[in-house]
Amino acid sequence: MMAGVTATPATTAARVLVQALAALGVREAVLAPGSRSAPLAFALADAARADARRPAGAPAVRLHVRVDERAAGFLALGLARGASAGGAAAGGGAGAAGSAPVVIVTTSGTAVANLHPAVLEAHHAGLPLLVLSADRPHELRGTGANQTTDQPGIFGSAVRLSVDVPAPVGLPDEPRSLRSLAARAVAAATGARTGTPGPVHLNLAFREPLVPGDEPWPESGSAGLSVVEPRAAGGAGPSTFTGAVPAVLDAARSSAVGAVVPGGAGARGRGRRAVPTVVVAGDGAGPAARRLAESTGWPLLAEPSSGARGGPQAVAAYRLLLDDERLGGAVRRAVVLGRPTLSRQVQALLARDDVDVVVVAPRGAPWPDAARNASEVLLDVPARLRRATSPEAWTATWRVADAAARTALEALLGTRDDAPGARRRTRGGTRVSGPALARAVAAASAPGDVLVVGASNPVRDLDLVATWDSPPLVLANRGLAGIDGLVSTASGVALALPDRRVRALVGDLAFLHDVGGLLRGPAEPAFALQVVVANDEGGSVFATLEPGDAADPGTFERVFATPHTVDLAALCAAYGVRHTRVGDVDGLLPALAAPGPGVSVVEVRVDRAGRRALAAAVARAVADAVDAALEARTTA
Repeated sequence: MMAGVTATPATTAARVLVQALAALGVREAVLAPGSRSAPLAFALADAARADARRPAGAPAVRLHVRVDERAAGFLALGLARGASAGGAAAGGGAGAAGSAPVVIVTTSGTAVANLHPAVLEAHHAGLPLLVLSADRPHELRGTGANQTTDQPGIFGSAVRLSVDVPAPVGLPDEPRSLRSLAARAVAAATGARTGTPGPVHLNLAFREPLVPGDEPWPESGSAGLSVVEPRAAGGAGPSTFTGAVPAVLDAARSSAVGAVVPGGAGARGRGRRAVPTVVVAGDGAGPAARRLAESTGWPLLAEPSSGARGGPQAVAAYRLLLDDERLGGAVRRAVVLGRPTLSRQVQALLARDDVDVVVVAPRGAPWPDAARNASEVLLDVPARLRRATSPEAWTATWRVADAAARTALEALLGTRDDAPGARRRTRGGTRVSGPALARAVAAASAPGDVLVVGASNPVRDLDLVATWDSPPLVLANRGLAGIDGLVSTASGVALALPDRRVRALVGDLAFLHDVGGLLRGPAEPAFALQVVVANDEGGSVFATLEPGDAADPGTFERVFATPHTVDLAALCAAYGVRHTRVGDVDGLLPALAAPGPGVSVVEVRVDRAGRRALAAAVARAVADAVDAALEARTTA
């Protein structure tokens, strides 16, 4: 029997589990304090010690402690997102299966429930998290015991694996069982066998004593540690059940699409004439989307966090151009990579009956097709598409329109304060426009930088104005597109990618929602992060959506705009974070150029009242410029 296994079973089990997870590649752990989770806390504290002070038998793990479980969950999410993005940059592909999961440890009760938002985001984004929640043993459940609720299965279908682990009692075979469980948990979180990485939940019951005595760490063992061969990239090919479906659908699809495109191009691209095609690159599409667009000459409609936005085929104001019948209206095929969620114009395009939608989804069971209109779901871009050609007039029309749109946006928004749409004078002083702010942030982001962009207006403004040849790494929580946890997510990214300059662009409500993410204890690992806050003292995104039309001003202001009067400078001072406030683009540029060490906040006063009018002005300016450019091309 292993030495000490019967003296403090909870301590031994926690140490064996930490050993096993480290042996399986886990290097990062986030902990929120609690009593029932003390066995795991002590084990991780030992593992996080410097080499000279680490007890014999304890593996090396980097530990991050946060007092707020929701912030801790999103910090772990950011660590996982940063590690995944780093792996993709090294050639692993966005979200590639195999990235080690990040461990998040909580005590029992509401602590576990506070992880739910981060778990949901990880589920939809395909990021590997390993939740270790401590729990009371079975005899205390359902008895009214303190901090005891029904934790098994608390995350529902959002986890890849959920196991309720009984409290250890010191049986000789418990270490083997724990190592086997760790191997299954890591394989499930990384998607080693499924191709679908995501969160895993191990609910670990512990009985007292919860603190270690003077017993040494157990020797590391391999019994129970399975070596799990990862799923081959691209999967195993079509199944015998679905392999015949394309032939059955070809006739119906080709007649529908071929009726619009002379030559009958059809769903499989076997037509006699080139099909007017666009590449739609959603979140996490990766460089394959850009390569496809550049090899074929097809216009590239790439969201900022696609990993594909850049190069000669990228269309900056694509969502405005899709409204033009000569451009978006003429599309007859869309090749989709990643998960497009940002633009209603793109969703409308993918829902059209006269557009053949080809989805490329290389991993996992789900694929993006909100309109339920995909004709094909492929594991990779096939040779027939890579070798496809674009009609010369089609490519030229998009390039002329895109150049005109960029010129119009430059004239309206500019890079300095003299552009008419860059700022507006209000009773409260000069305020920058949201698109002008996003434009300045995009221009300040070098190819080696990382930009974490928030939901609502920041990502939409960036989508409108960002033009890069070699883009920075743009990351966003687009799994569920929530505004929660963004400061903590960006902090995790900065910790995961310490050699790169990391900047976040978030709205004021998102910043306030996760302002606790600024809290870092003095013993915690430091990192550098610049948070740019677009402060319009409320939520302006709704002004451009249906509520902006339907609600009277008073109702809109209270229940949608949700104004506030928070002094962000005082708030940052309370957290010991450097704060700078700017009111124009000219004042913003120096702050972006030299963010300085540690965590800092740049507050930019943004105009909310003029948001709807500016959106209309942008649309008019682009439409007029495109009309003039295409008419000149026609008459030339």
